[in-house]
Amino acid sequence: MMRARPAVLLVIASLATWGTWSALHAQKRFQDYETAEGHAEFPIPSDAYDPHEWTRARLMYPSPFTGPHGDVGAGYKRWTIDYPRSDRLLLQGIRRLTRIDSRSVEQSVPLDGTDEVYNWPLLYAVEVGYWKLTDEMCAQLREFLLRGGFFMCDDFHGTIEWENFMASMSRVFPDRPVVDLDNKDPIFHVVYDLDDRFQVPGAQWTQTGRMAEYDGFEAKWRGIYDDHGRVMVAICHNMDLGDAWEWSNEPIYPEKWSSLAYRIAVNYFIYDLTH
Repeated sequence: MMRARPAVLLVIASLATWGTWSALHAQKRFQDYETAEGHAEFPIPSDAYDPHEWTRARLMYPSPFTGPHGDVGAGYKRWTIDYPRSDRLLLQGIRRLTRIDSRSVEQSVPLDGTDEVYNWPLLYAVEVGYWKLTDEMCAQLREFLLRGGFFMCDDFHGTIEWENFMASMSRVFPDRPVVDLDNKDPIFHVVYDLDDRFQVPGAQWTQTGRMAEYDGFEAKWRGIYDDHGRVMVAICHNMDLGDAWEWSNEPIYPEKWSSLAYRIAVNYFIYDLTH
């Protein structure tokens, strides 16, 4: 049963956000990027450049489908899948469902060796079954996480994409195991009680009726913990929460999947801000 906890937790989360992130003044201004999906184009909200205390950053990364030198600005950008429609519909939900003072637009951030990534509390990435991080990127992602950052990844499926994902993640944390998150973990109960989770399919379901991609028939809620027992990497394998946010206002896509996707996001974000 997905039951909301008292609203006071949302107030606490808002205060935690203010205390941690409102002093940051070196963040780059919002920048829009070309998308890999024409249907994903979405208008820039009128308040995109207004200051806010928090937003979710989208990780830019190289993959075998980018330029010949692995630069994130060339070729077919896997990191932009569902971008920006999914991001902006999700952030609309975060602004309605919580007291987090969230910006209405995402921030796209590369692991480029500068300090920019440390200005954002939470990184999200899609299609990580196709990423290919350099050693320098792995080191910076590790530093980001050990400083208290939170990384959530989503929309990758089956054995082959898992192996591709782990080829980079095992270099980020060669000494920390990926584990299945227990139903009792606070990340599933900080706002909503999410004991009854289920697989959230991508938009392909609307055309094919298929829940799974490749051999990814079972949703896996996994993570990596820090030394204090805090989840710092949340891995959503064999599901597509990004599509569920992106298609949340389309009648053809079932509400039950979008609702779970939003609840997962609320829990993960507030968990990060309060743990």
